[in-house]
Amino acid sequence: MRWEKKGFIFNSDGKYDWSRSYAGGPIVDMISDKVWRIYYTTRDAENHSRPSYIEVEAGNPKNILYVHDKPLLDLGKIGTFDDCGVSVLSTLDYQDKKYMYYLGWTVRNTVSYHNSLGLAISEDGGKTFRKFSEGPLLSPTYKEPYCNGASFTMLDGDVWRLWYTSFVGWEVYDNHPEPLYNIKYAESKNGIDWERNQIVSVDFVDKNLKGGIARPSVMKENDVYKMWYTYRGAYDYRTNRDHSYRIGYAESKDGKVFVRMDDKMEIDLSDEGWDSIMMTYPHVIKYDGKYWMFYNGNTFGKTGFGYAVSEG
Repeated sequence: MRWEKKGFIFNSDGKYDWSRSYAGGPIVDMISDKVWRIYYTTRDAENHSRPSYIEVEAGNPKNILYVHDKPLLDLGKIGTFDDCGVSVLSTLDYQDKKYMYYLGWTVRNTVSYHNSLGLAISEDGGKTFRKFSEGPLLSPTYKEPYCNGASFTMLDGDVWRLWYTSFVGWEVYDNHPEPLYNIKYAESKNGIDWERNQIVSVDFVDKNLKGGIARPSVMKENDVYKMWYTYRGAYDYRTNRDHSYRIGYAESKDGKVFVRMDDKMEIDLSDEGWDSIMMTYPHVIKYDGKYWMFYNGNTFGKTGFGYAVSEG
């Protein structure tokens, strides 16, 4: 699957207090044959994240038609799972409503952060959202003692499918705890209550050499589930090109356990510029017979997002 990079699309210009920097985790909603809405996550001066969106011309996303001037969701009440940040993960339409699954952020004393999965619902086509609850849909259990990270949700017939980042632990490198995670699978009958059976969808290539595998983006074609995701080394991945995030690919017949095929992703870091150190947080759509991948570059979205196109 050879990809052709098409370049940079958007980043925060820092003009709003709630959006001083970053445009992370782009999620594309093809709302019409003329307009795509791209949800993203931005940060304020205190590094707290909130989601917003832009609208672009369908098939020509460099042509930005509209930039929303407000956050879609605010921080949770103090002490709740999202009182330090809200990051958009995926959206889907259900019964004339739009569901947005999001990542809630809190901070801890021993590690840098803690994540849980939340839900917000829109009744006006995705222009405004309200939180479903003050508590998370997914949080640690006795079987999964660490946190749950970025996810992707699909309504597949009458089955709600969830692929989520599952932390397997933290390890200290150069006196700094680094998270290790892979991607697991869960199912639901209503998109709210999830059954987790610790099914690992995408695992480490070497179980003794763990790192980070996260941010799945899944589509189903001809009874094959296709997943794009991001992966990195265990340490020194923020500025080291050799350990930084790349974009991987996997396939599955049952949608639960995937076979990694990272070598099929014929795309690499640029020699210079906004995506020269890392490529991460992909979201892939199918349009006009082609695959369109929207992704972040250096520093996890601090340099904004762009896109690439593949004939498949």
